[in-house]
Amino acid sequence: MDEHDQLAWQFEQHRVKLRAVAYRMLGSLAEADDAVQEAWLRLSRSDVSDVGNLAGWLTTVVSRVCLDMLRSRKSRREDSLDTFVPDPIVTREDSAPGPEDEAVQADAVGLALLVVLETLSPAERLAFVLHDMFGVSFDEIAAIVDKSPAATRQLASRARRRVQGAPAGDGDPGRQREIVEAFMAASRGGDFEALLELLDPDVVLRADAGAATAEFAGPAVSKLVRGARAVVEQALLFSRMSPHTEHAVVNGMPGAITVVNGRLMSVMSVTVVNGKITEINILADLDRLEHLPIPAGPTQQPARPARPQCRAGCVQQKKSGGGVNNGTASSTCG
Repeated sequence: MDEHDQLAWQFEQHRVKLRAVAYRMLGSLAEADDAVQEAWLRLSRSDVSDVGNLAGWLTTVVSRVCLDMLRSRKSRREDSLDTFVPDPIVTREDSAPGPEDEAVQADAVGLALLVVLETLSPAERLAFVLHDMFGVSFDEIAAIVDKSPAATRQLASRARRRVQGAPAGDGDPGRQREIVEAFMAASRGGDFEALLELLDPDVVLRADAGAATAEFAGPAVSKLVRGARAVVEQALLFSRMSPHTEHAVVNGMPGAITVVNGRLMSVMSVTVVNGKITEINILADLDRLEHLPIPAGPTQQPARPARPQCRAGCVQQKKSGGGVNNGTASSTCG
């Protein structure tokens, strides 16, 4: 094994954690992959013979890349922040989990939490993710955000208060699946009262349909709906799609997906507190759904072939613009 292969092998030992850091930082699977690719590029072009902690070095690199990406996109998302839903991680209940599925689920963090993280400043998000989720010290984080450890601690504290204000789910997959099943059954039957019974009175529905407008998409547009009765009315508008809806695991907890003629049309994640649905997040942006890695199932066509990879397993692809590759064909092979 030559030096490059040895470096690639070492990088692979840290890939899952690096992707988990990037996904929590960015809420985007594609951007998380970009950040990990950039980390490999920088590693392959650096002399790390004197680096005693490669894992820490790589985490720092990925974090800096993510911070730059967050800062560059922050202004673009302000107008749609109320309805923006981060990329979900979806696996099918009827799929036998393989090594790739296990690696994907290692990224899983509640979608409702990711929605809250979208409201933080880039530096607050980085401090919270690295310290509270991955145990990185404030001294190390301070060097990344170019602030003192005390100021960095304050960043994490502000982020923590925002996150703690968001409702945490019950964390019972079995009970949540029952509630999702009941919600799907009531939607199919158009049962207003049954739907109402499943919802918390202050439930919030967030639907992200991207740039779709009412002129072309009818009711399937981005929206934020509050209150049980209003949410039920929205659910009944889409009862015609319920025959195409099936159970799925969304960010590690039971949710649902809608697949029509082999095409993914929506992903639904719910938060259940004390046996009631308190939050529903739906991604229905067809452009983004087209690129989500969904395992093949009984109603779906086989998954698209994997894109070419280098010896470090990094994707070679043609970018349409933005991100770390600026619209050029890229590879992590260095």
